[in-house]
Amino acid sequence: MINITKERLGIIKKNFLNKKIAVIGDMMLDGYYWGDVYRISPEAPVPVIEVDEEFFRFGGAANVALNIKTLGGIPHPIGIIGSDTGGKTFRSLLTDAKMSAAGIIIDNARPTTTKTRVIANNQHVVRIDKESKKNISTGAENSIYNYLLKIIKQLDGIILQDYNKGVLTESLIKKVIALAKKHKVIVSVDPKFNNFFSYKGATIFKPNRKETEDALGTRLTSKKDVKAAGELLLKKMKVMYVMVTLGQDGVVIFNGTKGEKRIPTKARKVRDVSGAGDTVISTLTLALAAGADIYEAAYLANYAGGLACEEVGIVPVELNNLFIELESNL
Repeated sequence: MINITKERLGIIKKNFLNKKIAVIGDMMLDGYYWGDVYRISPEAPVPVIEVDEEFFRFGGAANVALNIKTLGGIPHPIGIIGSDTGGKTFRSLLTDAKMSAAGIIIDNARPTTTKTRVIANNQHVVRIDKESKKNISTGAENSIYNYLLKIIKQLDGIILQDYNKGVLTESLIKKVIALAKKHKVIVSVDPKFNNFFSYKGATIFKPNRKETEDALGTRLTSKKDVKAAGELLLKKMKVMYVMVTLGQDGVVIFNGTKGEKRIPTKARKVRDVSGAGDTVISTLTLALAAGADIYEAAYLANYAGGLACEEVGIVPVELNNLFIELESNL
């Protein structure tokens, strides 16, 4: 376990405030249609859902940015949306959340990535995805990089949040990491399968179990398997830290010559794991920017991820709630 005092938590919490974190990646909308089914359609043997409620929330990298905000930081979301209805909704959500839209580039050739869930009688009936998985254009990539150049000196950290929707191209990844190194800015990576090995030189690389298995072509069924995978990633990626998240088995941190350290998950009532990974990377990056060491940061992030799992749907964790829970379990 991690030895941490109430006083130390207070210092870290205070330092969370107003840390500036750029979140670069696939900005998404999560849409929901809630209703009930009372009859079958006369047009085809399908249920007719009478919608009672319709709403949209941030998804993907946008949810990471929202987590940064609710945890007391200042997010700079950077990504692509379309000039469509989804894009208008996305910009409206940014305004409501009081987050900057300066880093959001509108690409007329791409749709706003939107995942719409239809829920009837409390059952998830269908999900409708509207997206492009093609790499963004060179012009869009240059716009993202040029915006980052403008704000790099203000930043305390950068999160590269990949969902394989084409924003984080191999060339953009390399340019962002090189720029961050030049300015001594923390870079946290939440990878997916495409370009998994392109994040060399980042500060911390945070794959989950499945992502690690898929990338390495192996199964992590034992502590020995996890140790071998983590050490291989640490060597291959040339990062300062590797943190492999293992769901109910907690997280494992690999820190060069210091070996591995496991942080177990506190037993909680898991209601929904959606968005937990977004909460983990947000908390981890803010904690590192706030002066926490890697083990303290991982402990806070793991705890925050557990809190996110107690909520139904994608709900960001609030700063005060996180630290009240942490202090109550010292």
